[in-house]
Amino acid sequence: MRFALVTSSYRGDLERCRLLCDSIDRFVTGHEVHYILVEARDLEMFRPLAGAKRRIVSERDLLPWWLRPVNHPVRAGARLWLSPFGLPFHGWHVQQLRRFAMAARMDEEAMISLDSDVVFVKPFDARTMEQDGRVAFYRVPDGMTRVLDHLQAEHGTWARRAGRLVGAPPTPPTEAAYIGTLIAWRRDTVRDLLARIASLARRPAMAALCASRALSECTVYGRFVDEVEGHPERHLPEARQRCAVYWDGPPLDAAGLDAFLAALEPHQVAIGLQSFTGTDPALIRRAAGL
Repeated sequence: MRFALVTSSYRGDLERCRLLCDSIDRFVTGHEVHYILVEARDLEMFRPLAGAKRRIVSERDLLPWWLRPVNHPVRAGARLWLSPFGLPFHGWHVQQLRRFAMAARMDEEAMISLDSDVVFVKPFDARTMEQDGRVAFYRVPDGMTRVLDHLQAEHGTWARRAGRLVGAPPTPPTEAAYIGTLIAWRRDTVRDLLARIASLARRPAMAALCASRALSECTVYGRFVDEVEGHPERHLPEARQRCAVYWDGPPLDAAGLDAFLAALEPHQVAIGLQSFTGTDPALIRRAAGL
């Protein structure tokens, strides 16, 4: 099975995305190509990251014509995406739509989704995400109970809407969680998923996805695989997260980064320091030996 790496990014994460690319070039094997998906206006900014196994893809080649970015009326430098089907989308919503579209259209049979702020720190062979034709499916059975209290309501909303989109049984509510920063998707599953959404909604899948800002692409994919797809031979569920994530908190200093790296489990090959924590990419680069 051929694997592609897929990253949806934007100009504010350019340096973090550059760091991701450098870490891939040093540590990652077993993939055909790394796609970086960006807004059309950011193409030239990201173009220097392109290479023999890396392509910069404009969202205009992926998303429907009616989903268009405009400047945010209040936040300087920010963008909103307008559509005729729902409220304006923020960039992080649109990054999810790009992943769906890229996974459905790419030539490779499977993709590994990587956020811009992921950095590989150990050797990683993408082909280890497949075993006897089954692709690793990140699923934490009791994951919803582990979500921080102040995020429970939002994650619950995402799970319920995902269930409606894919036609999952309304009860009992799922306790599984599927959100990760280094996870694999199958192309055939994404195509079946989008066809299912379109059939249930009686309109194009992208129009249905844009109808609400309650959107988690990992949860949509996860509930489809778990409760609707009916192809257990396609996936191998696993609860191990191969990327250790620092979700929130103050910026890490050099000592904090060293401690974070020292605490990695043997199966964790990457770190994900969320950009909004403000941790200096130059510090991350040095800590990762890049």
